[in-house]
Amino acid sequence: QVRLVESGGGLVQPGGSLRLSCAASGSSFRIGVFGWYRQAPGKQRELVATVNSDMNTKYADSVKGRFTVSRDNAASTEYLQMNSLKSEDTAVYYCYAHIWFMSRWSDYWGQGTQVTVSS
Repeated sequence: QVRLVESGGGLVQPGGSLRLSCAASGSSFRIGVFGWYRQAPGKQRELVATVNSDMNTKYADSVKGRFTVSRDNAASTEYLQMNSLKSEDTAVYYCYAHIWFMSRWSDYWGQGTQVTVSS
Protein backbone atom coordinates (compact mmCIF):
# COMPACT_ATOMS: atom_id res chain seq x y z
CA GLN A 1 0.00 0.00 0.00
CA VAL A 2 1.19 3.52 -0.81
CA ARG A 3 0.03 6.57 1.11
CA LEU A 4 0.52 10.29 0.67
CA VAL A 5 0.60 12.40 3.80
CA GLU A 6 0.54 16.20 3.64
CA SER A 7 1.57 18.78 6.18
CA GLY A 8 2.17 22.50 6.45
CA GLY A 9 -1.19 24.15 5.89
CA GLY A 10 -2.60 26.86 8.12
CA LEU A 11 -3.65 30.48 8.43
CA VAL A 12 -1.46 33.21 6.99
CA GLN A 13 -1.87 36.90 6.28
CA PRO A 14 -1.93 38.25 2.73
CA GLY A 15 1.61 38.61 1.46
CA GLY A 16 2.85 35.87 3.72
CA SER A 17 4.39 32.48 2.97
CA LEU A 18 3.69 28.84 3.68
CA ARG A 19 5.44 25.62 2.76
CA LEU A 20 3.50 22.44 2.15
CA SER A 21 5.06 18.99 2.25
CA CYS A 22 3.83 15.66 0.95
CA ALA A 23 5.54 12.41 1.85
CA ALA A 24 4.86 9.11 0.13
CA SER A 25 5.16 6.00 2.26
CA GLY A 26 5.09 2.32 1.46
CA SER A 27 7.48 -0.07 -0.21
CA SER A 28 8.58 -1.02 -3.70
CA PHE A 29 7.07 1.94 -5.51
CA ARG A 30 8.31 4.56 -7.95
CA ILE A 31 6.97 8.06 -8.33
CA GLY A 32 6.53 9.58 -11.77
CA VAL A 33 4.78 12.93 -11.61
CA PHE A 34 4.28 14.70 -8.29
CA GLY A 35 1.78 17.50 -8.13
CA TRP A 36 -0.43 19.83 -6.13
CA TYR A 37 -4.08 20.61 -6.72
CA ARG A 38 -6.43 22.86 -4.79
CA GLN A 39 -10.14 23.26 -4.30
CA ALA A 40 -11.78 26.41 -3.05
CA PRO A 41 -15.34 26.41 -1.65
CA GLY A 42 -17.88 26.15 -4.44
CA LYS A 43 -15.22 25.63 -7.09
CA GLN A 44 -13.78 22.68 -8.97
CA ARG A 45 -10.43 21.19 -8.06
CA GLU A 46 -7.69 22.84 -10.11
CA LEU A 47 -4.09 22.08 -10.90
CA VAL A 48 -1.56 24.23 -9.08
CA ALA A 49 1.81 22.77 -10.04
CA THR A 50 3.56 19.58 -11.09
CA VAL A 51 7.12 18.29 -11.10
CA ASN A 52 8.14 15.18 -13.02
CA SER A 53 10.97 12.74 -12.41
CA ASP A 54 13.30 14.90 -14.54
CA MET A 55 12.55 17.87 -12.27
CA ASN A 56 10.61 19.67 -15.00
CA THR A 57 7.92 21.87 -13.51
CA LYS A 58 4.62 23.34 -14.65
CA TYR A 59 2.47 25.95 -12.94
CA ALA A 60 -1.00 27.37 -13.18
CA ASP A 61 -0.86 30.93 -14.49
CA SER A 62 -2.38 32.19 -11.26
CA VAL A 63 0.61 31.04 -9.18
CA LYS A 64 3.54 31.56 -11.55
CA GLY A 65 6.29 33.59 -9.95
CA ARG A 66 4.85 33.08 -6.46
CA PHE A 67 4.83 29.31 -5.91
CA THR A 68 7.67 26.84 -6.31
CA VAL A 69 7.22 23.08 -6.50
CA SER A 70 10.13 20.75 -5.78
CA ARG A 71 10.82 17.15 -4.87
CA ASP A 72 13.31 15.04 -2.98
CA ASN A 73 13.39 11.66 -4.67
CA ALA A 74 15.47 10.03 -1.97
CA ALA A 75 12.84 10.98 0.59
CA SER A 76 9.84 10.40 -1.72
CA THR A 77 8.68 13.85 -0.76
CA GLU A 78 7.49 16.91 -2.62
CA TYR A 79 7.14 20.48 -1.48
CA LEU A 80 5.17 23.56 -2.43
CA GLN A 81 6.70 26.85 -1.35
CA MET A 82 4.01 29.51 -1.51
CA ASN A 83 5.04 33.17 -1.32
CA SER A 84 3.14 36.43 -1.71
CA LEU A 85 -0.06 34.65 -0.78
CA LYS A 86 -3.37 36.20 -1.72
CA SER A 87 -6.88 35.70 -0.38
CA GLU A 88 -7.77 33.88 -3.59
CA ASP A 89 -5.19 31.21 -2.74
CA THR A 90 -7.45 30.08 0.11
CA ALA A 91 -8.37 26.46 -0.56
CA VAL A 92 -7.82 22.87 0.46
CA TYR A 93 -4.56 21.78 -1.13
CA TYR A 94 -4.17 18.17 -2.26
CA CYS A 95 -1.00 16.30 -2.96
CA TYR A 96 -1.07 14.11 -6.06
CA ALA A 97 1.31 11.45 -7.34
CA HIS A 98 1.40 9.13 -10.32
CA ILE A 99 3.01 6.02 -8.89
CA TRP A 100 4.28 2.70 -10.21
CA PHE A 101 3.20 0.07 -7.72
CA MET A 102 2.15 -3.56 -8.01
CA SER A 103 3.14 -3.61 -11.71
CA ARG A 104 1.02 -0.68 -12.84
CA TRP A 105 0.77 3.11 -12.79
CA SER A 106 -1.97 4.58 -10.60
CA ASP A 107 -3.01 7.98 -9.27
CA TYR A 108 -2.74 8.65 -5.56
CA TRP A 109 -4.07 11.56 -3.51
CA GLY A 110 -3.35 12.98 -0.09
CA GLN A 111 -6.03 13.81 2.43
CA GLY A 112 -5.82 17.55 1.81
CA THR A 113 -4.58 20.41 3.95
CA GLN A 114 -6.37 23.71 4.48
CA VAL A 115 -4.63 26.95 3.51
CA THR A 116 -6.39 30.13 4.58
CA VAL A 117 -5.09 33.54 3.57
CA SER A 118 -6.77 36.24 5.62
CA SER A 119 -5.99 39.27 7.71
